[in-house]
Amino acid sequence: MAKPTKITNTIRALRFHADEMTQAELGEKIGVTRQTVIAIEQGKYSPSLEVAFRIAVVFDQPVGDVFKYSPTK
Repeated sequence: MAKPTKITNTIRALRFHADEMTQAELGEKIGVTRQTVIAIEQGKYSPSLEVAFRIAVVFDQPVGDVFKYSPTK
C-alpha cells in the first residue's frame, strides 16, 4: 500500500465546481490516466511539478491554491 503524501489538494472540489468534471475528463486534459487522477486526488501520489501546473491551468487557479504542503502531516 502506498504511503500517503504530505501534499493535500482541492481537486475534487474544483472538479465539482467545473460542471462536475469527471476524473477521466481531467486525466484527458492533463495527459494522465483516470487512475493517476484518483491517486493524486486521494493523496496517495504526488504529481510531478509539470502535472501540478497542468491541473492548476485546467481550473484557472494558482498551483498554490490547488496544492498545499503540510510537513507535519
